[in-house]
Amino acid sequence: MNPETFAEWIRRQGYKVYHTKSSYWYNAGPGVYQAFPYHWQIDPDDDELRELMHQSGAIAVRYSKPYSCKTGKISYHVIAKPPYEFESFRSQGKNGIRKGLSQCRIEQVSFSRLAEEGWKLQQDTLTRQQRSKCMTREQWERICLSAEGLPGFEVWAAIVGESLAATVITARIDDTWTIPYAQSLREYLCLHVNNALFYTVCSDFLNRPGINQVFTNLHSLDAPESVDEFKFRMGLIPKPVRQQIYFNSWFRPFIGKFTYRLVKLIQNSNPFNPFWTKTEGIFRFYIEGKLPPEKQCLPESLINDLLLES
Repeated sequence: MNPETFAEWIRRQGYKVYHTKSSYWYNAGPGVYQAFPYHWQIDPDDDELRELMHQSGAIAVRYSKPYSCKTGKISYHVIAKPPYEFESFRSQGKNGIRKGLSQCRIEQVSFSRLAEEGWKLQQDTLTRQQRSKCMTREQWERICLSAEGLPGFEVWAAIVGESLAATVITARIDDTWTIPYAQSLREYLCLHVNNALFYTVCSDFLNRPGINQVFTNLHSLDAPESVDEFKFRMGLIPKPVRQQIYFNSWFRPFIGKFTYRLVKLIQNSNPFNPFWTKTEGIFRFYIEGKLPPEKQCLPESLINDLLLES
């Protein structure tokens, strides 16, 4: 699958998509455009970004840059790379995989089944992450059904009895399989279904010809970094990047420590409102991204590796 097919999936969900010389972009939030494919690392110049903002009316855009760049929030992508071998995992990960594979079966299922049965899993996952207002059932069904008929998309599931216990939506873009959505039911977590599912999926993908990595997610703007700890136990690694927030020039003068404190105050008063949690994250990443590395708050998953480099 090429990036244009992934862009069609985004369009079918009702988002506006723009294509510039460095990337694709969609309106991930009110006035904010996110670059995709998510695993790409780009460094667009000001002219490209100004033209994008002129066309789209965006207030801000978000994208990943190479870690070697001098600006941007020090951040990471969560990826798996070959060799992806069971024996290299931590003991906790190995035990979880063994238990999970003995309690469930892993197989591909249809997007129509995921649209109907998967909302219960997605809703439960968002509730555990304290982000229950981030999505409605109608949005979930559009996500699933928009992928029907598009090449390069697959749904994998951990099934207990006849019930979906954990699922992932996956898409191949060139040499990378990406996992934009993963969800599970808490009642099955004790059976280690997520361990079995992620291990099986990553192993399968990385053994396919022409595949160099599996990408699962960006360092989140609003979710705690602890949501990625499970993936690190499963043999995935944090790849250092810079996340860049670029604001429209007319909006830039209004962003500083005072406005961030105001946004943070509002966010603290509305801790489960996705608009304010994302806005707080965007302001924080933008302000911190202008600082030199030694003054930034490093992600915990990168501290040891980056200190060794310095």
